Amino acid sequence: MAKRSKRYRALLEKVDKNKLYGLREAVALAKELATAKFDESLEMHVRLGVDPRHADQQVRSTVVLPHGTGITKRVVVIASGEKIKEAQEADADFVGGDDIVQKIEGGWLDFEAVIATPDMMKSVGRLGRILGPRGMMPSAKTGTVTFDLATAVKEIKAGKVEFRVDKFGIVHNAFGKASFDEEKLYENAKALFGAILKAKPAAAKGQYVKSLAIAPTMGVGVKVDAAAAQKEIAE
Repeated sequence: MAKRSKRYRALLEKVDKNKLYGLREAVALAKELATAKFDESLEMHVRLGVDPRHADQQVRSTVVLPHGTGITKRVVVIASGEKIKEAQEADADFVGGDDIVQKIEGGWLDFEAVIATPDMMKSVGRLGRILGPRGMMPSAKTGTVTFDLATAVKEIKAGKVEFRVDKFGIVHNAFGKASFDEEKLYENAKALFGAILKAKPAAAKGQYVKSLAIAPTMGVGVKVDAAAAQKEIAE
């Protein structure tokens, strides 16, 4: 069994493993636990009562966090004709058509988000094996396949994040930096959790949220009272 560092053991002492914390309390404690030598992200981990093996139980959507993520994303837009100019005016970081597709096929990945117009998806489809595993493949469901490039670029720059359930039925997503003030982190956490609740598939039966935890990138997880948090979101 791997030995825990002195820092990690000290963090463990601050968390009551037998307690389910309130969402606000958990966010505040997770912020306190972010003691690494860099600005850690705070992450939400939600175990859902869905079977991702079934297409009708997939959980995937987006949410614009009210205070952003603390990370400025470099956005690539793949378009044609007049839409190239529109993307440039919307302050996309990289804009092009088939030339961008070929560049990515050649190994270029100096960006964090990709938007494409519907007419370019025939070419962009070739990038599935590259962008898919990185969670950057454009999709109409997440608003990244669209002709409304100005809105799409603006939302991503403002803090729009995509979340999706993994093969174990868990959603993992960062919702801000530990350097954010507590209130902003709490509001971001509420927005993310609310979006996950809203994304519940119609085919999901029984208890939807099995467990909820908040943790800094390099720290200890804090268990949250999921039932109380759901009521909090509904208020």
